[in-house]
Parts: sequence; structure tokens; C-alpha cells
Amino acid sequence: MDLVAAHAAKHPDRPALIEGDRALTWEEFFRTRNRLAHSLAALGITGGQHAIVYAHNAVEHLVAGAALRALGAVGVPMNHRLTAEEVGYILDNSDATTVFVDDAFLPMAERVRDAARVKHWITLGAERRAWAVPLADLLARGSDAPPTAGGMGGSMVYTAGTTGKPKGALRRAIDPTSVLPRLAALNCLDPAQVHLVAGPLYHSAPGGFALYAQMVGGTVVVMRKFDSEEALRLIERHRCSTTFMAPTLVKRIVDLPASVRERYDVSSMRSLIIAAAPCPMRVKEQALAMFGPVLYEFYGSTELGVNTVLRPEDVLRKPGSCGRAAPGVELAILDDDGRPATPGTPGELFVRRYEGVFDEYYRNPAATAQTARGEWMSVGDVAWMDPEGFVYICDRKRDMIISGGVNIYPAEIEDALHRHPAVEDAAVFGVPDAEWGERVHAAIQLRAGHRVTDRELIEFCRGHVADYKTPREVSFHDEFPRDSAGKLVKRLLREPYWAGRTTRI
Repeated sequence: MDLVAAHAAKHPDRPALIEGDRALTWEEFFRTRNRLAHSLAALGITGGQHAIVYAHNAVEHLVAGAALRALGAVGVPMNHRLTAEEVGYILDNSDATTVFVDDAFLPMAERVRDAARVKHWITLGAERRAWAVPLADLLARGSDAPPTAGGMGGSMVYTAGTTGKPKGALRRAIDPTSVLPRLAALNCLDPAQVHLVAGPLYHSAPGGFALYAQMVGGTVVVMRKFDSEEALRLIERHRCSTTFMAPTLVKRIVDLPASVRERYDVSSMRSLIIAAAPCPMRVKEQALAMFGPVLYEFYGSTELGVNTVLRPEDVLRKPGSCGRAAPGVELAILDDDGRPATPGTPGELFVRRYEGVFDEYYRNPAATAQTARGEWMSVGDVAWMDPEGFVYICDRKRDMIISGGVNIYPAEIEDALHRHPAVEDAAVFGVPDAEWGERVHAAIQLRAGHRVTDRELIEFCRGHVADYKTPREVSFHDEFPRDSAGKLVKRLLREPYWAGRTTRI
């Protein structure tokens, strides 16, 4: 079913896309998508082909994705922060035939294009290149008529690659109705919703929730780049009712001075969704106080979709939980032998395959096989479940600390450290210890203008977690190492302590 056509027919004059002072109604979005799709087809782009969108958040980003889906092609968003080597790797690994590129990334495109096998480069901005065709030209010569779909389509999002080369998580097109129960659980089914895109569209969640809002006929408001006060301004101006934000973005909003936060009316918000990283309880508490009972959290991944949902009424009642199994999702927590873990005991979290998980890591069958144990799938996260079925993510399996034979999971300790007013970010990991095997170490990045001693932080932490979990030492860092997606690369902080050893445990 062509949902863009259906919404254009039902409410042609309602805004579909807004970015700054630009807006496209559903009728305009429908016709623009059609013109681009016809011109792409004339270039030879057909169903099943892969096309990269290498652009900042913008109307054009979403129009390009819609045109590709209309043809049954597979859209591949490109991370903005990659090096030339990494960009070149994804161009090659994805087998992309086409790249949409905006002005900001033309210098990078010029560095890598001769080494790529891309047939068509399409510029999205005002600049022109002899080796590329402008989007404006494609729109000018395309037909307004709906295109004929040429295949199943889908998307392919490259994982951050903290442990090796990025992997393309390929998800072929699914029945749109299959995601409706999970959207309902996250309060995202209202066709009149106005959805704020706060995070970069190259990440699976911001891109996914923007698409879901379009799927039900809502309006999508695009932030080109996140700014905490601008987010509040847009919520007030457009009466935004849904958004997805990584915890760090919510943290930036609640950390604004009260005098700034109080300037804006955010009462229109109905579903503020967080995921992608552990969210300190302090941030959740402040978000609830500011926005009201609209905070939803889920656990999921690029590969496995939305697996749990934590509703607003459970956020304070179940601190540290990411919720219960989402509708249509079955979970299992298994020990190292593949047996169900006893309630309250950590184990690896598995999801039974359902319509919504990824199909494969493109051109990487070995990595695909590592995610599966029969009909069960895992991305390697450690969790435990309470008697009510609420899931608590302990950590990535590789981050576990074993001290004196006791398993310690850093996420809980990091959450405690985030409560200290001087702490901007915290990373907890194990370092070698002659007596215990490993001892708990906390790496700390302080807020600008704040000071605190290691002893003060250790004593503060001891007030929030058991003594055996309390860091035995603290190091201070001006900046933390992060990967191309902005995620902390904890192994770079941990590695120096293990240098010269044959084992890392």
C-alpha cells in the first residue's frame, strides 16, 4: 500500500515535512516524491538496489528516502562523522549504485568517489559538480504520477563498529501493520501527531520514528542539528507531541537553566521516547518533572528493533528497568549453557525471531550467524528480569567485571556516578588486581567549572551501590574517546591498564 498517496488523498493540505521556514504539505510531498522516483528510475535505479543518503537532517533527506522506498530500493544512511577510509569502506561494502550527498559532504565525496563503484552521484544542495546531477534537475523532469514499485525495498543501517569494521544491518521491507502494536505501546499512533526529529537521521531510531510518524499520517518537524533550547522552541512553535531522543539529548534539555526551560510551553508533548543508552535516573526524574508523565523508554537495537517498553507510570516504580516485553515480542534470559536463567539472575538477553528483526549483516554471514541461537537472537547484552517481567540491562557482555569471583556490571555504577552534580560522564571497567583478579575503576569527565576529588566520588558512589561494586580508584579525563557515531569507546580507556598481558580478565 502506498501510504504517502493515501495520506495525500486524505488530508492534502496538512503539513507533512517542516524544516526551519520550509514546509511541504502531504500533496506537495507526494508529488515531489513521485517526480524524484521517476527520475531515479530513468537513471536505471530499480528495486533491490542500494542507495546511500549522505546528508544532514533536512527535508531532502526524507524525500530521497521516500523515493527510494517507492521504487523498492534499499536506502543506506551514511554516518556524518566517518573518516575517508570509513566512508570508502561503506561505499564498497554496501554495493551502492547511487549516493545522495549534500553540500557539507562534497569535499569528502571528491576524496573517495574515484575509488568507489558508484554510478550516480546526486547533489542535494546549491553547489554543483560536473560528476553529479543536481536534485533540482531530477525533480524538474520527473512525472507527478505515482511510480511503479520495483521490489521489496527496505533499509540498511551500518552499526558503529566499536569492535571492528562497521556491519550493514539489512532489513528488507515488512508489513507496516506489524509495527502498529509496538507504536501503540509507545503512544505513537495518533495520525494528528507532530513528531520532532531531534537526533541524526543516519541512526536507526531517529530515522525509524520519523518514518513511523509519516506512516500514520503525522507531521514531521526536522532539526538540522540538535540544540537543547531550539528543541524546546520547536516543541512550543509546532505543538510537537512525539519525539525520540537519546538520553544525552534529554540530559542537555533538563540541564538547561530553569529560567530558560520555563520560557517554553511543552505541554503538547505526549510521548518522549528514550533509548540507545542507559539513562541516569536523575535525568528521568527531571524529564518527568518538566514534561509530565509522557516519558517512555525501550530497549532495542538496529538489528532487533523495539524489544521492551517502559511506560511512564513505571519509570519511577521500576528504576533502572527498560520495561517489559513489547507487544508481539518474546524474550528469554539464558545462561552460558543456553538454559533459562533463574529470575533475578543475569544472563544473555535473547529475542525470539519476529517480523521486525533484521535479515542479515550484508556480506557477512559469519557475523549474522553469531547473533542467532536457533530461533532466538541476541546482540550480546546482559540482563535480568524481575518477577513482574521487567527487564534490567546490566551491560554488554564484554563489559562485565569479575572481581573475586563475583560478576559486576558497570551500568549500575555509572548510573550512580551520573547523579553527582560534578560528573558530566562516567565509564566504569575492570583493571588488573593481584588479589581479586580485577578491581573496579571509574573514569570520569567533569562538568565545566566543577571540581571533586577521587575520594569524594568513591564515597558518593558507596552511598548508592554495594561496597563490592564501589570503584576502588578514579581517573579524570578532559575528553572521552568516542567512535564515529559519538558513542563512548570504553575499551580505549580500559586497554592501557591491560597492556602487556596475554589475557584481559
